[in-house]
Amino acid sequence: MTAPSTKASPPAAGRRRKNDPESVRADILAVATREFSEKGLSGARIDEIAEKTRASKRMIYYYFNDKETLYLHTLEAAYQKVRLQEAELDLDHLAPLEALSRLVRFTFCHHAKNPDFIRLVMIENIHHGRFLAQSELIQSLNAGVIDALTNVYARGLEVGCFREGLDPRELHWLISALSFFNVSNQHTFSRIFDWQQAAPENQRKLEDHVTEMVLRYVGTDATLSQS
Repeated sequence: MTAPSTKASPPAAGRRRKNDPESVRADILAVATREFSEKGLSGARIDEIAEKTRASKRMIYYYFNDKETLYLHTLEAAYQKVRLQEAELDLDHLAPLEALSRLVRFTFCHHAKNPDFIRLVMIENIHHGRFLAQSELIQSLNAGVIDALTNVYARGLEVGCFREGLDPRELHWLISALSFFNVSNQHTFSRIFDWQQAAPENQRKLEDHVTEMVLRYVGTDATLSQS
């Protein structure tokens, strides 16, 4: 007598996936991130996203209604990822200079390791931030990094290691700009100046340079003379 097979059938595996909506959504968003970052909102296709996920086209529409809504959720997921990681830096328990240095290095490394995030932001700027403006989640998430910088800056002023008159939003702009350019213009800059910008040793140098630039901009003369 032949023993019954214990191997799970594909339909059963499919049912398990369908009964795990969070896993399905995460899979769709991961593929959508790659598609939107490579092809933009107009170039990405729901059919192609469905082909590269475990979900059907119908299921994508069930969860996200339409392509623009899927794009917005993709943006939200990208911003949520970076802001949640920032929240884990534990800046409140570090001295102000060390806290600022950690935030700068994190931002530089995060952007370097997540070029899809940079491309998504570039695409959203092509749309003049129209979709981002629709998201209360993104607005609240990004308020967190300004709050964190405000706190670090206030503590630095209190102990006399940061100079007065700086706006935390402008400081965030500076950190973001230096880290963003490293990814957004990497290919053109490397080709124009025949320089392997993405080489690990060059990335380490740039990370150090960006961190030093920010600390020198924010620090007092007394602080810089001690460093």
